[in-house]
Amino acid sequence: MNPYRRNAFAFAAIVALGGFVFGLDAALISGTVNFIAREFNLSDLELGMAVGAPGLGVVVALPLTGLASNLLGRKKTLQIIAALYLVSAVSSALAPTFWALVASRFLGGLAFSSITVASMYIGEIAPPDYRGKLVAILQINIVLGLSTAYFTNYLILLASNSGAEWLDTLGITTYTWRWMLGSEILPALLWLALLSYIPNSPAWLIYRGRRGEAMDVLRRLLPVEEIPEAVHRMEDSLRQTVVSNGVMDQLKRIFGPRMRLVFLIAFTVAIVQQATGINAVLFYAPTIFEQLGFGMDAAFAQAIWVGLTSIVFTVLAILLIDRLGRRPLVIWGLLWIIASLILCAYGFHDATYRLSVDALQELRDIPNAEALAGLVDHTFTSDIAFKAAVQEAIGEQAARAHTGILLQQAAELNAVLILTGILSFIAAFHFSIGPVMWVLLSEIFPISVRGVAIPLFALISSLVNYVVQQFFPWQLANLGGASIFMTYAVMVSVGWLILLRTLPETKNLSIEEIEQKLIRS
Repeated sequence: MNPYRRNAFAFAAIVALGGFVFGLDAALISGTVNFIAREFNLSDLELGMAVGAPGLGVVVALPLTGLASNLLGRKKTLQIIAALYLVSAVSSALAPTFWALVASRFLGGLAFSSITVASMYIGEIAPPDYRGKLVAILQINIVLGLSTAYFTNYLILLASNSGAEWLDTLGITTYTWRWMLGSEILPALLWLALLSYIPNSPAWLIYRGRRGEAMDVLRRLLPVEEIPEAVHRMEDSLRQTVVSNGVMDQLKRIFGPRMRLVFLIAFTVAIVQQATGINAVLFYAPTIFEQLGFGMDAAFAQAIWVGLTSIVFTVLAILLIDRLGRRPLVIWGLLWIIASLILCAYGFHDATYRLSVDALQELRDIPNAEALAGLVDHTFTSDIAFKAAVQEAIGEQAARAHTGILLQQAAELNAVLILTGILSFIAAFHFSIGPVMWVLLSEIFPISVRGVAIPLFALISSLVNYVVQQFFPWQLANLGGASIFMTYAVMVSVGWLILLRTLPETKNLSIEEIEQKLIRS
């Protein structure tokens, strides 16, 4: 590899660490769900608020991110975001109340805009034939962060149950969920330190009229003879799109008739990525595995398989995205996602729930467990009906606190089928729309509007994500797994039909060539 591409890979790798911190921040909460629900006595909607608070935070942050990335530059914006991750990790681990935890999680959500700025930056420094791979590195860092969170949560959980005195002295037994959330502090600090080594984006420097500085950066990314042509292409793109620093002017162009096709593609991809329900599955993975009838320890172990599946198929996507192209990965990947969601829905629909006399003995430590005797040998055809009957028998608070063990003892379902469906869904997502969305958003917008456009469509995606996370605990408790997964399948199907007709191939094209292909003259 020549030194220019080596520099591009190094800068991209540092920036992509933001994806690792994002994945860590997002998924660590999955291990704390039962702990914080018990400690703060949370309802389903309050639990959704604690988990979904970052989704609301990023909704607030993304419009400001567009302004900051244009005015301050991609580098300084990333440094601010890294500092927010650090403060959020510390305050979440020390949160004394439920609302303090929500506020700290919201602060972390302000930093979730790291993904949009990182994809923007990497897209602007990457050679065209490596852009797909380099932007997709961001996605593999996200899944590495998710997987690390699952492993970390599992190890902390094992440590808290080990009975070792020195671990008890550290407070792991008493403050298990705080140790889980606090494990983000060191990675956030490391990322903040490493960001000082990256240069400003040359495209942003051209956008701000700092041509000489842009050429200095390009000397680290391109052979000397290629620099004038690269600068000319960026300046020509700016001239053709009538540069303005005004946000309203940029929004008018994004919503205008010349960019109608770009808008439709970006809007559809942004909605579909989160309408798959990916973050509900990832963030509530242990809860879902408890719903399948596994105990808490087994649920954490099974959640680790979700992380490993994410890593393997993200790596495959990175290896193939510049070879197969963006369109095949999206179109065929979405079909794979739809099939997997339908498989999950069928598995939950076919399940029954029944408490036996032996199972009742295993539940004797639950408060008022004798009240469950009236449910023995009664078959319930859905998880909703079973949980409603349990709540009526022992009360809502006790039922919620012991949902995992109750489902473990009562569930009669094809757990292998559902687990296969979930892992197949995870694989399909990370092989297709997961990494490809960020590649497409980094490619299809002209330089003059990219600082506003990418955060805008990330905002749309984040709004969908927030709704999914906020209401997933309530849906799981009141609608059941079958209805949830079928709803996701229907929404993805609508997006697939739109992208089948509109999504072009963009592999190996410069950003300026993609602009000529998509934007009407």
